[in-house]
Amino acid sequence: MLKKKTLMTLVLSAALITVAGCGQKADTQAASGGAASAAPASAAPASGKTYKVSISQIVEHPSLDATRQGFIAALKDAGIVEGTNLKVDFNNAQGDQANNLSIAQKIAASDSDLVLGIATPSALALAQQVKKAPVLFAAVTDPLAAKIVNNLDKPGGNVSGASDTNPQAVAQLMDFVASNMPKVKTVGLVINEGEPNAVIMAKNAEESLAKHNIKLVKAPVTNTSEVKQAAQSLVGRADAFLITLDNTVVSGVDSIIQIANEKHIPFFSSDRDTVEKGAFATVGFKYYDHGYQVGQMAADILKNGKKPGDMKVTVPDKLDLILNLKAAKAQGIEVTDAMKNAVKDKEKDIIQ
Repeated sequence: MLKKKTLMTLVLSAALITVAGCGQKADTQAASGGAASAAPASAAPASGKTYKVSISQIVEHPSLDATRQGFIAALKDAGIVEGTNLKVDFNNAQGDQANNLSIAQKIAASDSDLVLGIATPSALALAQQVKKAPVLFAAVTDPLAAKIVNNLDKPGGNVSGASDTNPQAVAQLMDFVASNMPKVKTVGLVINEGEPNAVIMAKNAEESLAKHNIKLVKAPVTNTSEVKQAAQSLVGRADAFLITLDNTVVSGVDSIIQIANEKHIPFFSSDRDTVEKGAFATVGFKYYDHGYQVGQMAADILKNGKKPGDMKVTVPDKLDLILNLKAAKAQGIEVTDAMKNAVKDKEKDIIQ
């Protein structure tokens, strides 16, 4: 009898040990995302690879911020998730060139797996300083003229990305002004001529307007604090306002919107975000989508080992006229059926 009890005790003990072992294995699998190994809960999923991406952005404003958000979203959709297997080192130069260079030098000395420059000054500094890590750029008007790359189809080296302008966008916007606003004989441009991207787009605008016998009048600034005064100086000299993809000016765009509304001056911009904020019209696209496109390039580099130098520099190819009807009312603009009919995607690109 004693032997039977002893045997039964041993059997029950073995069963309990087996159950406990299975429970421990199940807990470990749950903690590791289903993996059979006994990895801790904080381990990265799938391959266990973690990434560090450094971002340098010249200044914070809606278009550049949307670019960054789209970039990070594309990485997330590719399984590279901030806080899980991705660490993002975000740096804002606050529009200061000394800060911009310092940030680029810091990133060059870091252990980043990939680097992103948002806007021409940041992209150029990174391209010049970072030689070991892949470098991508976004929100750059003309990467060739800025000497960030020397070939758009096959950049070579460790740099590629996406330009945020199609030369046709400026021409189409100026054609729209000429066709629909016969009273506009002069267009006033607030511009920081220290930004190569702004200079390039200003030249395109001037050439396009000249074809319609419309004059471009410039009001130069060197920093954002001068934007309001520059816009005020154009009142009485310009029949309409225009800004390009000028980081200095876009950062102070609220003051231009205010003056345009107070004086009933049509205000045209070169980016959708400024139209959503209060400019009347642009020919453009969403910067979130632009950033997402660059994020897809980044995922291809990080996950598949693609080389930036073999990746074509892209430009926006889905351009559309974008109108803000509320801004039109504030600026004394009568929006005609002809204006609305010029918009391809009326549901998305006519902002009520």
